Amino acid sequence: MEATRILVVEDSETIRVAVRTALRAQGFVVDSRPDGEDLEVVLAAFGPDLVVLDVMLPGRDGFALLPVLRERSQAAVLMLTARDQLDDRLAGLAGGADDYLVKPFAMAELVARIQAVLRRAAPEGGTTALGDLTLNQDASVVRRAGRTLDLTDTERRLLRHLAAHRDRVVTKTQLLVAVWGYEGFDPNVVEVHVSSLRRKLEAGGEARLVHTVRHQGYRLATAP
Repeated sequence: MEATRILVVEDSETIRVAVRTALRAQGFVVDSRPDGEDLEVVLAAFGPDLVVLDVMLPGRDGFALLPVLRERSQAAVLMLTARDQLDDRLAGLAGGADDYLVKPFAMAELVARIQAVLRRAAPEGGTTALGDLTLNQDASVVRRAGRTLDLTDTERRLLRHLAAHRDRVVTKTQLLVAVWGYEGFDPNVVEVHVSSLRRKLEAGGEARLVHTVRHQGYRLATAP
């Protein structure tokens, strides 16, 4: 199996070298850049599976680079920042980031988070249908009312888990464990990704499928 490819975009040479060394020791193929000046070229040439993206970069910062990543790549994104502000974390997650890590961080935690983001269930056959929504087993192909949905990796994992428990309530903690791989994380992360998933599911004016169950969690169903 081909090794996972990770691109590190970090302006601090000390952090960039340390991250690159640690990830290569884990068997990843790693490329790194001090800024996002040539990101479009690197994405096309290197084809990363995941991008470790610093927020505070010279030139285009991490928030400005997120739309480029979402438009030109299917790579997962883990953002790094020295600013431990909720608004910053939510902005990154709303922009399509899969996870967020605040500096300073332990290298073991970075590796664990990367592995959690990359963790995928093996693709299986079969299709799930719920009203006018259809998705295959790994949610790599999702359609609603005849249109194909362009979902991020995290949104696909989220929808896949909700679909596997259709018509049942799934708590935020259960989603954190199933989708992100750990429960010690801000539950706002779940809210941001559920909100983004809803927008895409309802972009054609369709009825709501992901329902909020007050004080409990979420339920994928054709009726509230």
